Amino acid sequence: MPVKKLIVSAMLAASIMAGSAPAAMAAELPDFSQIVSNEGKAVVNISTKSTVREVSNDLPEGMSGDPFFEFFRRFAPPRAQERQESSLGSGFIISADGYILTNAHVVARADEITVKLTDKREYKAKVIGSDARTDVALLKIEADKLPVVRRGDANALRVGEGVLAIGSPFGFENTATSGIVSGKNRMLPDETFVPFIQTDAAINPGNSGGPLFNARGEVVGVNSQIFSRSGGFMGISFAIPIDVAMDVVAQLKAKGHVSRGKIGVVIQELSQDLAASFGLAKPAGALINAVEPNGPAAKAGVKPGDIIQQVDGKPVESGSDLQRLIGSIPPGKPVTLGLWRTRAAISVKVVPVEQQDQDPRLAQREYRGSQQERPAEQSFSQIGLRLQVLNPAQLQRAGIKYGLLVRGANNVAMRAGIQPGDVIVGIGSEPLANVEQLKSALSAAKKGSSIALQVLRQGVTQFIPLPVGDGK
Repeated sequence: MPVKKLIVSAMLAASIMAGSAPAAMAAELPDFSQIVSNEGKAVVNISTKSTVREVSNDLPEGMSGDPFFEFFRRFAPPRAQERQESSLGSGFIISADGYILTNAHVVARADEITVKLTDKREYKAKVIGSDARTDVALLKIEADKLPVVRRGDANALRVGEGVLAIGSPFGFENTATSGIVSGKNRMLPDETFVPFIQTDAAINPGNSGGPLFNARGEVVGVNSQIFSRSGGFMGISFAIPIDVAMDVVAQLKAKGHVSRGKIGVVIQELSQDLAASFGLAKPAGALINAVEPNGPAAKAGVKPGDIIQQVDGKPVESGSDLQRLIGSIPPGKPVTLGLWRTRAAISVKVVPVEQQDQDPRLAQREYRGSQQERPAEQSFSQIGLRLQVLNPAQLQRAGIKYGLLVRGANNVAMRAGIQPGDVIVGIGSEPLANVEQLKSALSAAKKGSSIALQVLRQGVTQFIPLPVGDGK
């Protein structure tokens, strides 16, 4: 082939390939149109009305020019006022006979709830039950033969997988937005019972309670929250995994409320240094720093310094895992805890009791040092501590049997986070009984290792890993 024809052929081939590249790339983009068409029929718009009662000292209109204005302003009785509020949200039908899943905050304090279907039919809805801890609510409308969503497996989601959200942002019904799974098992502040799905699908006010679909058109989550500094979408949204929501729905349908178990412990997150001081290779587990007297854990022999690594064989990576797993266990049902104690694995059986709306914290009084009967200080220069044995009156006020008050902390102790006013009450999982016990632990520790001190600070016990063998 002549060189000229060869060049022309190569240019033509390159042109064809360049022209087909956008088409090939477009073919790889997810097409959610079929999901919107088929599954979108089960997505509903939820509007609520509520009456807000307020007490006001404002004067009736026209009073400001009255000569008795000041008298009325000071002595007129407060006037009760009422105003109507409305809000919008989303939901989706989970059974053909009219059960609808949404967020608890969408219907909170609502006096009237209206559900609108995609075919414009409207129904009054009643709340079967709601659970503020997971932000899940179950509604019921009087209808039948309704379209329903298909349930997927949230656990099978992979980070980077495409997802679709359908809802009513700002009241725009049946709006579809898409994105990917940005993260899994996200724990948010004060939301320890939900391992959220994080996504970058655009979620805005009004989307709350709507479904999150996978690429197969199966519901994998309930859109619940956004992270925003402006009130609008900023690329970070959170959805409740559908399995968590449906577990709540089953209880709401059966008894109108959710029962959760508790075992009566206060936990602390493990750091790498703390884990090493307990002989663990990595900081996985929930460290117990206090046990509720006469609670389920105390009755089972669980004690401070134990590290819960498993609940009925399920791994516990953090404190939030423990709260979620224990909370999902019905009260009264025995559960096996896998513990790490004194550098060995053991197991105990605990019978959870029902958790109240707000878990009571251990009632420990704040320690305030007495100036009376002050024993001599003892110096531990190798770790930078000056300690003083508490007298009986101080022990009674602190609610402990024995303790060493930190009078001074520097060098190693200061860098570890120990502060004057702390009270050392234990070493590892063992309560402190005397000064000699601390001296013995320091002598037995290998150079460069750490020991875990139980420290009482402002009424709360926590563990602090203290490096030993180097007092500089």
